[in-house]
Amino acid sequence: MTSCTKAYYHLPGLFEFYDLYREFLPLYKNHREYFYDWCEIGSIYGAPADCIWGGGRVGFGEQLAEDVFELTEKYGISARLTFSNSLLEEKHFLDKKCNRLCKLANEAKNVKNGVIIYSDLLMDYIKANYKELYFVSSTTKVITDFNEFLAEVDREDFSYVVPDFRLNKSIEKLEGLTPLQKDKVEFLCNECCFYGCNERKECYENVSRKSLDEDIPDHICHAPNHEEGYKFSKAMKNPGFIGVEDIQKLYMPMGFSNFKIEGRSLGSAIVLEFILYYMTKPEYQLNVREEIYLDSSLDLF
Repeated sequence: MTSCTKAYYHLPGLFEFYDLYREFLPLYKNHREYFYDWCEIGSIYGAPADCIWGGGRVGFGEQLAEDVFELTEKYGISARLTFSNSLLEEKHFLDKKCNRLCKLANEAKNVKNGVIIYSDLLMDYIKANYKELYFVSSTTKVITDFNEFLAEVDREDFSYVVPDFRLNKSIEKLEGLTPLQKDKVEFLCNECCFYGCNERKECYENVSRKSLDEDIPDHICHAPNHEEGYKFSKAMKNPGFIGVEDIQKLYMPMGFSNFKIEGRSLGSAIVLEFILYYMTKPEYQLNVREEIYLDSSLDLF
């Protein structure tokens, strides 16, 4: 079994948290001593508001696409468009906004950009028209059967596959993957959703319909304590949670190197906390906070 020496984090909010990354990426580049030397940023993913190919979470970002791709390319980081709408038809492929995003991503000179995708129909369209983009199989497919997951990993279409978080701790089965298969697996680390939820696919479909501008009510979650919303402390108690120690002592020694951090629908403050927890050495976490937002005149209330 070949262990990995590097972990690659895939961070949320390509458009939604542009302002955060505009401050953070120079800090990350110029002060690598603040951050664990065994990890790097593999990509930043997201989709802007009113993006009909979008799914998983409704896009909130308003930042100009040119600025977004300029920033990620400047720092050599892959940008991933979250186009995981599960209900697309061929008529939707004419959408000018989504095609323009693909065109901009496809034109990157110094980095390879990608698409997180659900629909095979959309993937075929993008492959035919934007040949430089790679594909990530979306966790919104909610593949919880391990054999189905393996079949997805073995598809040549995908550079990465994000399994449902409930497969995260199938350790004995995961150990049996080949090195090539392991290179393609990207674990969702910090999901807060109820581990026993059987409405996850229905919830994602609701988001897909809203992205297509259908006038429907929000999905009503029936999970225990759902009204609390996302709390990192709660996610840490989830049976599928993958923490820093798990990554270093379990997954990397097994040969896995890709880890996705969710958070597009959250606030930039909690996303910064994810970055502090997963990437930043404890003795430098205050330094990062001070560089990003904390100063001696800041009032909380």
